[in-house]
Amino acid sequence: MKVSTFVASGAGSGYAPRAPGTAGSLVGLLFGALLLPFGHLALLSGIILASIAGIWAIGRGGSAALDPGWIVIDEIAGQMIAMIALHRISIIGLILAFALFRLFDITKWGPIGWADQRHDEWGVMGDDWLAGVAAALVIAVLRLVLPL
Repeated sequence: MKVSTFVASGAGSGYAPRAPGTAGSLVGLLFGALLLPFGHLALLSGIILASIAGIWAIGRGGSAALDPGWIVIDEIAGQMIAMIALHRISIIGLILAFALFRLFDITKWGPIGWADQRHDEWGVMGDDWLAGVAAALVIAVLRLVLPL
């Protein structure tokens, strides 16, 4: 397996026989849960690293025009973006971050869908970045009433 394929597939998680995007999101949730206890700067560093690696790997692999299901580095980055609104790791916070990110990633409302129509590495990554931002915004509002 080429390095770019390994990175784009989220260390192979994109080859899950069912729901590879969900598998990639779970990898992102795991990475985010490991980084967040070290602070938001650590989580932000993980997001930036996954994003740079994703742009490189997808562009190098030449598969961006099709956005095949095995590319999940975008879900990994987007899932970690959704977690940026959490103050700490909690079961409720992780479930909300995961569920909201998947909801926005799958439904592709508004600008998320517009980004998805761009058929290059920026579009592949961009729709998940926006889904992560949308999920983080909802979590930030929910934090006003819930102990997340």
